[in-house]
Amino acid sequence: MNNQLFDSAYTSYQQKDYESALLSYTQLLQDRYDPPAPGEIGLLYHQIGNCLVKLKNPEEAIQAYAQAKGDPAYPNAATVECNLGMAYASLRDYDNAINCFEIALEDPTYDAPYKAHMGMGNALMKVGKSAEAGVSFREAALDESNPDPAKALLNLGVCFMALNRPSDAVASYESAMQFSMNAETRNKLNASLGQAYVACNQMQKAVDAFENALADKTYLLSDSASVDYQRAVAAVAQGGKTADTSGVDVSSEIVLYEGEEDDDPFFYDDGIDDPTKQPGYVGAYEDDGEMFFNASEDEIEEWSKGLAKQDRKRRNVGLKALVVIVVLLILVFGAAVFAYVQGYGFPTQEMVAQQLFADPEKAATDGVFSSSVSETSAASMVDAVVQDGAVTIDGVNRSLSESTVFVTAKTPQGGAVDYRLSMVRDMIGWKVSNVELYFPSQN
Repeated sequence: MNNQLFDSAYTSYQQKDYESALLSYTQLLQDRYDPPAPGEIGLLYHQIGNCLVKLKNPEEAIQAYAQAKGDPAYPNAATVECNLGMAYASLRDYDNAINCFEIALEDPTYDAPYKAHMGMGNALMKVGKSAEAGVSFREAALDESNPDPAKALLNLGVCFMALNRPSDAVASYESAMQFSMNAETRNKLNASLGQAYVACNQMQKAVDAFENALADKTYLLSDSASVDYQRAVAAVAQGGKTADTSGVDVSSEIVLYEGEEDDDPFFYDDGIDDPTKQPGYVGAYEDDGEMFFNASEDEIEEWSKGLAKQDRKRRNVGLKALVVIVVLLILVFGAAVFAYVQGYGFPTQEMVAQQLFADPEKAATDGVFSSSVSETSAASMVDAVVQDGAVTIDGVNRSLSESTVFVTAKTPQGGAVDYRLSMVRDMIGWKVSNVELYFPSQN
């Protein structure tokens, strides 16, 4: 392949002269004297597809991407598949778009899965699958390679509003606030947060959010947001709260944050600087003694009896056996003390978390919460808890008197919600002191 011409095409593309870039890439593909090799064919078709997308010709771009997929030597198949999904989505062919995003995510070499998750979430939202879209946006927010998780959190909030879960939408929007963004996006975020606050009947917070959106006098509220703003102002002026009759028109207020360029409905990866690389994995450290310190006292006792029995088979029963037993008892006691200091107990943190999510309403009055938590606070906390009899324990940070448990609960619609539980020591066991939504991408 003529590298000089390829560099020229690349320069034209970077300068947004897409017609010149398209012409050069096509010439490279048709060069009889220096034809492209396997792998280079896929690259050229990939770049031709990108040029066609920039020139607002997604139909022909789809054909070019299909040709790029036909080159088995081209390593960036997942990137092509994601771009193909974006092209289908721009034509409102969401079924084919979703299929392409799924194929891209199945490729273990794809080093930017957040792009496919974002594209899939947008497509799913357009066909009314809010719960499934929420899962995709959540995965995009959690992806450590995502340089801008705020967009994913914004769209996750939209999904929560569509699912009539405004308190979770508030959590998503507030989390997105922690990231940098341009003024227009922040204004939209504040307006969305205001509507979520109204749906939660938190009128003063709603007023503050709406006024933040309007502060620079460049943003205009939508019709439904204006109605909510006036209701919130009236409620605050009356010194009280009103019933939640806002009727937020989620369908008309869906503002999906899709593109990274103002003139594009979706973001298309150029794929030029997209080396194929296998993601690295950090293996978990395994301590041979960990099983011992995690064992119950009964298991330790059985273990010590087994050692003693084996010892008696080898030696005469007498003073030596007695010494061994004494040593084992000391070990058992030491292990129990060590386990307690390290944050272990009964019931364990995992058992308490499972009890909470198995029946949140019952847990609020059934001794799961610490005595320092009032009944009102406990009831408020369980309102945000998704009931899940098979909740997943993602991790536990243990200490002598306090622990943090990270939990993922499955929703009836098939989504997943992360929580962080704070627990305090209660004799030898544990009690819940706080429940909050958790977004790992920010921690």
